[in-house]
Amino acid sequence: MVRFLHVLRLKEQTIIQNNMKTLSLKLLTITAFLLLASCAQKAKKGETTEVEPVEEVSKAPVYDTNEPRTIMAAIAHAHGGWNDLWKKGDVEYTYDYRSNGKADVSTERYIFNSEASYGKYAQHEINVMPDTEGEVVHYFNGKETVVFVNKEKTEDPQGNAVGEFLRKANHFWFVMPYKLNDKGTIITYQGQEGYNGTTYDKVHVTYDPAITGKEQNDIYILFVNPETKMIDRFFFSLPFLGVEEPVILANYEYENIDGQMISTKRTYFMPSEQGYADEPSIVQTMTNVKFGNGFTEETLMQ
Repeated sequence: MVRFLHVLRLKEQTIIQNNMKTLSLKLLTITAFLLLASCAQKAKKGETTEVEPVEEVSKAPVYDTNEPRTIMAAIAHAHGGWNDLWKKGDVEYTYDYRSNGKADVSTERYIFNSEASYGKYAQHEINVMPDTEGEVVHYFNGKETVVFVNKEKTEDPQGNAVGEFLRKANHFWFVMPYKLNDKGTIITYQGQEGYNGTTYDKVHVTYDPAITGKEQNDIYILFVNPETKMIDRFFFSLPFLGVEEPVILANYEYENIDGQMISTKRTYFMPSEQGYADEPSIVQTMTNVKFGNGFTEETLMQ
């Protein structure tokens, strides 16, 4: 969930006071939710999408809060369905990631059946080699990641580690609605809570340590709109940074693009002892989303 790491330069010391909802995080780029403690962290077991999905029914599935997994199935259906996404084959979009007046801007490409992933960064001021001039390209062929700087392969350990992680993390976030019901997830209904005029169903999601091989696993508290079946907001933890409670807040806004509900605007809020600020710590947008480009592992970089 989500699989996040923070290995980048910190101009201010990271301060984590883990006290349930009163947590203070002071990070220069506040990117811990995408970049966790070690770039070398492997993806959780049982969280890949490399197996072709089973046949889905065309009508909306049952949404029953007494059976929390039905909520996850309804979410996947409302997003357009994993089978529909799989049949589209691939996607390309422009990804804009902004924090503290700086930005990483990339052209992203993913092939769904192999999870091959490509990111070309024309602007990279936060996570991706911020001290390096010129174009940076990440390429994951489904097995290994290579990083290029101005078309030359780099051996920079940190640059390669960040590239390895972001290729998997960015793809995961794109397909996240279809990952929440994977084998190994533990799903619990937590009642209802109102926000901004809507009464949401709250769903707690974490992972079985026997599946992930980790003692501490990511935790999500999803706010599901029972009418639209969309996740409008959620809280999550960062166990690898010592943030064991789900206190980091994300708000999502969606667009229907070729039958898929895509979270084209994501805003993230870091907690403090005073609560949550009105302005987000990080803003991510996705534009120019195009499916079915016919990419292969051999042509993804062209």
